[in-house]
Order: sequence, then structure tokens, then C-alpha cells
Amino acid sequence: MNYPSMATGVDGKADGLPPPLPLHTASRDGGGRAATSVVRRWKNEDLLEKSPLVLRALAALFSFISFILLVSNKHGDWMEFDHFQEYRYLVAISLLAFLYSLVQLLRLHFHRLRTGVDSLTAHLPGIGDFIGDQLVAYLLISALSAAIPITNRMRRAVVNIFTDSTTASISMAFLAFVALAFSATSTGFKLSRQFYI
Repeated sequence: MNYPSMATGVDGKADGLPPPLPLHTASRDGGGRAATSVVRRWKNEDLLEKSPLVLRALAALFSFISFILLVSNKHGDWMEFDHFQEYRYLVAISLLAFLYSLVQLLRLHFHRLRTGVDSLTAHLPGIGDFIGDQLVAYLLISALSAAIPITNRMRRAVVNIFTDSTTASISMAFLAFVALAFSATSTGFKLSRQFYI
């Protein structure tokens, strides 16, 4: 049986068939680097979009733990948190930080579920989040600066369950402050990337 032969071109290759592409062409022309750069940018943007949810969840958790630790710190006699105005102030601000973070977390989560986009694409909610995060973070650090000196004075005299609980509560409130400060930084970064600010 005779099969028709393929005509060969000038270079000795069969006509009609494209030459095979080398496997490393993308790296030669920089396409691999460009693809890597795009993937890295997508990951960074994804992290930037998820960070307010995570940071507000952490702030809510830490401020709730701080609130619970201090409110349950009643051991009779002088070892009750409500005998000290500094601790009452920390309780109030921890509760405020918890409620603020929880409301913001739920608002962001439900907005993202409903629309599929981050709420910071709108101008006013982003500024409100930025100012709110800064305000609550300032109140937390203010309450901490009021509670730390009295706790240090008490711990010099006696170390017991009361001073240990207040120290743990102060530590949790500080972690809530850090989470809100990073949330404000993240929100500020998003706002700075918008072209009309």
C-alpha cells in the first residue's frame, strides 16, 4: 500500500505541522515572572480583603476575654474589681470594644455574603471604619494606662489570684488594642489606595 508522503519544506520539516514549542519559552521572555507577580498580587489583595474580618474577630475575642476575666474577679474584702475605678473603666471599655468589634465583624461578614465584595469599596463606610477603629483602640489604651499602675502597685505588695486575674485581663485588653490598631492600619491602607481621597 502506498501512503501519500508529506511534502517537506525548505527546512526539512513536514509542511502543515507547527514546530514544537520549547518548554522553557515562558521563562525566557519573562512571562513566568509576570505570572508569578500576578499570583503574588492576588494573594496580597486577598489577604488585604480578609484581614479586617480576622482582626476584628481577634479584637472581639480578646476584649470579651478581658471583660470576663475582670468581671469575674471578685474574691471578697478588698479583692473586688468594682472597688477600683480604674478597673471599672477597663470593664466598660472592654465591653465597648467587644460590642464594636462584634458589630463591625457581623456587618462586614453579612455585607460580603450579600454582595460578594468588601464594604470598603464605598467611601463613607471605609472612613467610618477607620475612625471607629482608631477611637476604640485609643479608648482601650487609655483604659490600660489607667489600670496598669494600680495593678503594679498591688503586685509589689501581694501576688494573689486577684492581681493575677487583673494582669491577665490587662494583657487580653492589650491584645485587643493591637488587633484594632492593625485593623485601623489595614483600613487606612485600603482608603489610601482609593483614587478620590
